Amino acid sequence: MSSRIYVASSWRNTHQPGIVAGLRENGHEVYDFRNPPNGVPGFAWSEIDPDWQAWSAARYRDLLTSDPIAARGFMSDLRGMQWADTCLLVLPCGRSAHLEAGWFCGQGKRCIILTRDGEEPELMALLATDICVSFAEVLEVLDGTSQRLGSNSR
Repeated sequence: MSSRIYVASSWRNTHQPGIVAGLRENGHEVYDFRNPPNGVPGFAWSEIDPDWQAWSAARYRDLLTSDPIAARGFMSDLRGMQWADTCLLVLPCGRSAHLEAGWFCGQGKRCIILTRDGEEPELMALLATDICVSFAEVLEVLDGTSQRLGSNSR
């Protein structure tokens, strides 16, 4: 059975492109924040200001709430989240991906966490429907063939 999957991760996560490709190869529809379906490249703060890491908190807030580039990036990702029936949180990742996963949990949508050895444990991961330790497990969960213990499928 095919799922509509929002892959939440980080630009720094080198596994993200392969995960997206693997999901698509297995018949799933995938929203890829790096390459949204609207044809506009995925959002990066450097589009607004190459010196974005030096912003004050007030400057960050002002640009987050008023800049058209930030608004475009937010709406693209939010529409992807609304479209998807499943979130796959690919660790390691940052705050935005965790907020996205939390949104899925709050909406009652399926949220799968893909973790690996060496990742810091997180108690609130129990909000997710499943925690997988390999891409093969992710595919089993998506296909409904997982027989492993620890599945929280709702």
